[in-house]
Amino acid sequence: MRIGSILRAAALAMVIPVFTPVLASESGEAEPSIFAGNLGNALITLVIFSTVLLILGKAAWPHLLRVLAEREQTIRESLEDAKREREAAEVLLRKYQEQLEQARVEATELVDAGRRNAEEVGRRVQEEARQEAAQMVERAKREIQLAADAAKADVYGLTAELAVDVARRIISKELSAADHKDLVSESLERMRARDAKLN
Repeated sequence: MRIGSILRAAALAMVIPVFTPVLASESGEAEPSIFAGNLGNALITLVIFSTVLLILGKAAWPHLLRVLAEREQTIRESLEDAKREREAAEVLLRKYQEQLEQARVEATELVDAGRRNAEEVGRRVQEEARQEAAQMVERAKREIQLAADAAKADVYGLTAELAVDVARRIISKELSAADHKDLVSESLERMRARDAKLN
């Protein structure tokens, strides 16, 4: 359909300049024109043009139309391929954006979990330090109590010996070992009783 329209337009474009001088010569104009000629020249030109159009229409136009159709098909396929690739790229972009968002959420969760773990470890370390300090204080108290008890026992022993020695000097007599032991025990009991009253 396009070829027929093109051929008709070309034929009309050739016929108008050919018949213009003929019409001008009949009207009596004498001015020379580049389109000057007579009816015979116009007919020969029209036959030659028609022959050329017929040869081109049979030989060149089908090939030219086939090349143009192939070119049009190639362009259409390229556009369709580009559209498919763009859609695939958009799908991939959405997928990557979702993965990026998921990775961001996971990273935030990991950071929060790490912070919670660090706080928990800090609390645990503080609690353990408190417990260890309390144990050390208790241990120190026990050791102090043991040392105090040992010191008191030493003081009681020394006091008893001094008391016995003083008593022996006062009485000026020698005590037997059993008397000595009884005297020491009695002195220790008195001192302990007195110490218990003071505490």
